[in-house]
Order: sequence, then C-alpha cells, then structure tokens
Amino acid sequence: MTSSMTAFARQQSEHEWGTLVWEIRSVNHRYLEPSFRMPDSLRHLEGPLREQLRSSVQRGKVDAQLRFHPNAAATNSITINEEVLKQLQITTAQIVSRFPGSAPLNPLDVLRWPGLVVENEQDTKIIEEKTQQLFAATLQGLLQQRIREGAQLKILIEDRLQAVSNIVATIRSELPRIVSAQADRIRNQFAELQLQLDPQRLEQEIVLITQKADIHEEVDRLDTHVKEVLHTLNQKAAVGRRLDFLMRSEGTRLNSSH
Repeated sequence: MTSSMTAFARQQSEHEWGTLVWEIRSVNHRYLEPSFRMPDSLRHLEGPLREQLRSSVQRGKVDAQLRFHPNAAATNSITINEEVLKQLQITTAQIVSRFPGSAPLNPLDVLRWPGLVVENEQDTKIIEEKTQQLFAATLQGLLQQRIREGAQLKILIEDRLQAVSNIVATIRSELPRIVSAQADRIRNQFAELQLQLDPQRLEQEIVLITQKADIHEEVDRLDTHVKEVLHTLNQKAAVGRRLDFLMRSEGTRLNSSH
C-alpha cells in the first residue's frame, strides 16, 4: 500500500475534570523515530502508547504531544464529611453543657478537624483511559491522512512512469533510424576528410562505433525498471523501502554509466 509519511492529526475531548488534546505529526525518515511530549502526571503512559504507535507505523519521524487542561473547579472542590461533622457537634454540645462560659467554636478551627474536609480528587484511572482512547483516535486519523496522501502520490508517480514509458517507446522506435544516421554521419566525416581507407575496414569501424552507441540494453532495462515500480506500487504491504531501493539502485546505475 502506498502511504505517505507526511501527515498531521489533532483530536480533543472535553470532560468534567478537564480537556485532553492530542496532536500527532509525522515527516519522512528512513526508520521509525517516535517522540512523545506529555505532562509529568501522565508520563507513565508513554510506554504503552509507544507500543501502540509501533504496531501501526513502520517508518517516519513521529512527534506526539498531549496537552491536559484540568478543570479548576473540579480539582479544587471540597466536601464536608457529614458524619464527622455530626459527631463533632454532639461532642461540642457536651463540652459547652459542662463549661457554660467557654468561648464559641471558631468555624475555621472546625474545618481543621481531621477527616472533616474531603478533597474531591480526580479519578486518575478514568483520565488514563480517556488519554489512551483519544490517542488511538488521533493515531487513526493520522494513518487515514497518510493513506489519502499516499493515494494521491501513487497517481502522480504512475503518471510520471507512463510518461517515461512513452519516451522509452519513442526511443525504441527511433533506434534503427538513429543508428543508421550515426553510420551515415561517420561515412560523411571520412569523406570530408578525404581519408583513403579500406571499405571493409571502414565498415568494421562503423559497426564498432554504432555498437558502443547502441542503447537497446539500457532501454530494455529502463522499461523493466518502470514495470517493477508499477508492480511495487500495487502491493498491499508497505512499499516505501522497496521503492527507495529501486530509486537508489537505478540512480547509482545511471551515474556509473556516465
């Protein structure tokens, strides 16, 4: 399957305890190189998230960033333990009945009583689950964008391969004329120089020169290369490494031939 390595995805989820935002972006890279940026309170989830990423993405430099905006009202709210308060009232009333002249109890002192105030702590398990679920959705969005862009790239590559095939076909049909023209040009050059050569020797030299200039083998090889690239593009598995190898090997061969 032709899949691009360049993509971006963003997902956001709202909850009573806060907002989660995942952003994942990927660019070209020979290998998979993931990078995570997360709040310290959720950093322990990085390991499982990396494994989830590796199971879906094989190549590319991938940056994943999580933003967590806690709901201040939910984080800072407190609750009074009614049972403790009731016991405190009963005990206070008993003390006042025995010491009528005692000073009234200060409400702030009451709030300091152990166990009276219960802080509403966030449910970390729920936050972790929602973080992982949102990451999965964002990763799926990234993969879908890579597939869409890969499909467009496949069309562009196929168009260029068709253009190369057309050029190859034109060259192949023109080769006899080109070889004949080269032989005529050599004969004309010898005639202009008025060189007296044995006709048989002249023909042998012409044959040698035209053989060196013959590009039938190169044309056939290029035609085969185009067919192999097209075959690779239509594979269901990842094709990036194979395409990279084909491009590099052909480029190296063309450079060495010059």
